[in-house]
Amino acid sequence: PTCPLLTCFISTTVPRMLMNIQARSKDISYVECLTQGYFLMMFAGMDNFLLAVCAYDRFMAICHPLHYTVIMNPCLCGRLVLASWFIIFWVSLVHILLMKSLTFSIGTEIPHFFCELAQVLKMAHSDTLLVNIVLYVATALLGVFPVAGILISYFQIISSLMRMSSTEGKYKAFSTCGSHLCVVSLFYGTGLGVYLSSAVTHPSRAAHGLSDVHHGHPHA
Repeated sequence: PTCPLLTCFISTTVPRMLMNIQARSKDISYVECLTQGYFLMMFAGMDNFLLAVCAYDRFMAICHPLHYTVIMNPCLCGRLVLASWFIIFWVSLVHILLMKSLTFSIGTEIPHFFCELAQVLKMAHSDTLLVNIVLYVATALLGVFPVAGILISYFQIISSLMRMSSTEGKYKAFSTCGSHLCVVSLFYGTGLGVYLSSAVTHPSRAAHGLSDVHHGHPHA
């Protein structure tokens, strides 16, 4: 289920970036920037939650195979997905509504190729204390719990595999986690790379990969 969401996540930034390259313009309107930030947060959050759900699914399949079909029934899976959507929808909406109350000057430059909310907040001319607190607390909580769930699930999986006597059985059981581990590595590795690249962006290179944010006035 994470592959379509990864496609949606990428689609919020890449088409706009390609359009900017073709038009040789890095401008984006205020409304478009907030819209992009909303969908980025929502799809990233959903990916985060669903990767944790998939890790729990693998844990149940490998560590409790006899109870797997009873516990991981379609009803539970549907509830987990709906709960993830509900939480991320409201968290993203609250963030964007708080961002909308801030003021920005015309021609504000963001040292990134997309509207990362943390970077946009640094450019605001109004008080951002409340928005920063909500942003970092929500990011920490919504990031820590899914990652902790993934780590705990794989710790239990590895512990269970170590108790298996058959090497072939170990390989066959762990091979079912291969695709999930690849997606986890790709998602968190890319996210960490983007975060570190934005954190060390030098001021002299800020003119590259920027977007202009106009408060309430779309820019063509």
